[in-house]
Amino acid sequence: MASFLQSFVDPRKNWLAKQHMKTLSSRLRRYGLRYDDLYDPYYELDIKEALSRLPREIVDARNQRLKRAMDLSMKHEYLPDDLQTMQTPFRSYLQEMLALVKRESAEREALGALPLYQRTFP
Repeated sequence: MASFLQSFVDPRKNWLAKQHMKTLSSRLRRYGLRYDDLYDPYYELDIKEALSRLPREIVDARNQRLKRAMDLSMKHEYLPDDLQTMQTPFRSYLQEMLALVKRESAEREALGALPLYQRTFP
């Protein structure tokens, strides 16, 4: 069953998944974003922790991409075509660190330790 689901979402095997990936890629290129930029650190604390562990240059580049995308969106414009071709929307910078953080939190939970961070509501 798991292999069927994997083949269903794999763009190399499923035509619909390939079309979805192509559409998503073109939309991200319009604003100069990467797929990892769409993760919200306020939504999941693991993402916030992974972003805090990344080098400062990578986080600054992410913030610049997000600011540029918001600016272009407010102006109802897109990046120029020559800059759109240079974008790499599916080059990941966050996935490895996020997997490490999730592994660590799963290990802490398995050992019965308290979580390093908890969401608090004022």
